[in-house]
Amino acid sequence: MIEDKETIDEFLARHSADVEEALRKAAASEIMPRFRQLAEHEVAQKAGPHDLVTDADRGAELFLTEALGALLPGSVVVGEEAVHANPATYEAIQGDAPVWIVDPVDGTRQFVHGDDGFCTLVALVRHGVLRGSWTYAPARDQFATAVRGGGAFLDGERLFAGPPAPGRDLVVAHSHPDYTTDEQKRALLALRTDGVAPRPCGSAGLEYLAIARGELDATAFSWEAAWDHAAGLLLVEEAGGAHLTLTGEPFRITGGNSLPFTAARDTATARRVAGLLAGAEVSPG
Repeated sequence: MIEDKETIDEFLARHSADVEEALRKAAASEIMPRFRQLAEHEVAQKAGPHDLVTDADRGAELFLTEALGALLPGSVVVGEEAVHANPATYEAIQGDAPVWIVDPVDGTRQFVHGDDGFCTLVALVRHGVLRGSWTYAPARDQFATAVRGGGAFLDGERLFAGPPAPGRDLVVAHSHPDYTTDEQKRALLALRTDGVAPRPCGSAGLEYLAIARGELDATAFSWEAAWDHAAGLLLVEEAGGAHLTLTGEPFRITGGNSLPFTAARDTATARRVAGLLAGAEVSPG
């Protein structure tokens, strides 16, 4: 069991590459063999037609649950599919043990449609603090990592988001309309203003990566599910970006945030987008 900050730092120094290897193996064995090869019986709906799960999601999460738990004895895994099966599993994020937060296929809809815009997301959290981040887009052969205080990297190259170029509209990827309530849609309409170019988001993990690379200015998301945000938020932070909720506070991975919230390539952009979103009220989602 990890007992203190120094020990978890040592763990990450020793084993970050092992986590990367686990993601690569999960993708090679469970995800990529099914990419553009899914049979009808391998796809199912969860909450509705836009909330899909596949055998690739289930298989990759089981693989990672076993591999990550073995790497860090005493840790727990909070995975999207396990929480769907037993919502009480999510409560482990509030506990004392180190927590692996896993999204086995972020962008399942894209995966099902044969689009390469999906990824596998893993984050290591302790006491609500994001400590390590791994984002793997296997169909694009891209791997991004971040360790708190150690920077963000894509395929070994340091990432710096940097401020947006002056004089052009901010590009903001927001919650896809298919996944929002009418109330949330009204809140996100605040982005339809001069100087902002909103668009629906794809895979949340890949949108965060785009911010860290300086290719996207900000996001505006209306839901809290930790598996969608944990890895990306640390990646953005370590690339020099910031994230804010409607109350002006950073997003808390443990929940209870005022939504929608934004992640952006620098603090000034985060404040600008959060300010726009604060002009409309929306219930947590």
